[in-house]
Amino acid sequence: MKWLLPLITLFAFTLAAAGVAGTWKATAEGANGPMERTFTFQVDGNKLTGETVSSMMGKSVINDGKVDGDSLSFSITVKFQDNEMKLNYKGRVTGDTMKLTAEGANGMTLEWTAKRVQ
Repeated sequence: MKWLLPLITLFAFTLAAAGVAGTWKATAEGANGPMERTFTFQVDGNKLTGETVSSMMGKSVINDGKVDGDSLSFSITVKFQDNEMKLNYKGRVTGDTMKLTAEGANGMTLEWTAKRVQ
């Protein structure tokens, strides 16, 4: 019975991390109106990898990705007007909805809402 609790905990963690994996379509309200971004996540244990694409800033690789239960964090580097900028994301998954906050240079933040692509 000593192994039962760790096994149940590991199983629950694996299910929560697996809830992040897949493709997500996200929207945020920017200074010039709504923006869209697609995230494609892969999960291996608590490591999060993948890529993201937006029509405005193109494709970016997900770096430093971590999953902890229903929480996730990662960074991307985007190119905007010939300048590279690092964006740090933190978020939480609830079912087929993900809420993300992106923080960039000069304290800029964006709130994203993503829906799982079926």
